[in-house]
Amino acid sequence: METTKKTTKGAGGRGGRGSGERKKSVTKSLKAGLQFPVGRISRFLKKGRYAQRLSSASPVYLAAVLEYLAAEVLELAGNAARDNKKSRIIPRHLLLAIRNDDELGKLLHGVTIANGGVLPNIHSVLLPKKKESQTPPSPSGKDKSKADKSPKKTPKKA
Repeated sequence: METTKKTTKGAGGRGGRGSGERKKSVTKSLKAGLQFPVGRISRFLKKGRYAQRLSSASPVYLAAVLEYLAAEVLELAGNAARDNKKSRIIPRHLLLAIRNDDELGKLLHGVTIANGGVLPNIHSVLLPKKKESQTPPSPSGKDKSKADKSPKKTPKKA
């Protein structure tokens, strides 16, 4: 004997397949193991019309790159904040982090950060000149290096 399954409408007046519990949605970001929103980046790439067609992997890759850059900048800025004995990152810490890192500095060369200030730098020409270190005179009044050496004897010509 075969039994037939009866389907009833789900809770809330929704029709469709089954009345059971809904599965929790799995986002593209969750599948990729990222914090940045893959779906939103995909939507912006499509809406921006950067290309006629868009690969399904390209928003994932772009989200991963953006997440890496954000993590790198935040880590360096956190270190700068800790160096200044602060618990919050302010624009000054962001600027110090970016400008002190060669690769980030090159990437964000033309970027101005509001309230960031400038890197501390004093031009070497403006610094006071160092006094030449003079050795104290030897007790005999002559240079010690010359006093220790004996004069060279010149060979006599015959």
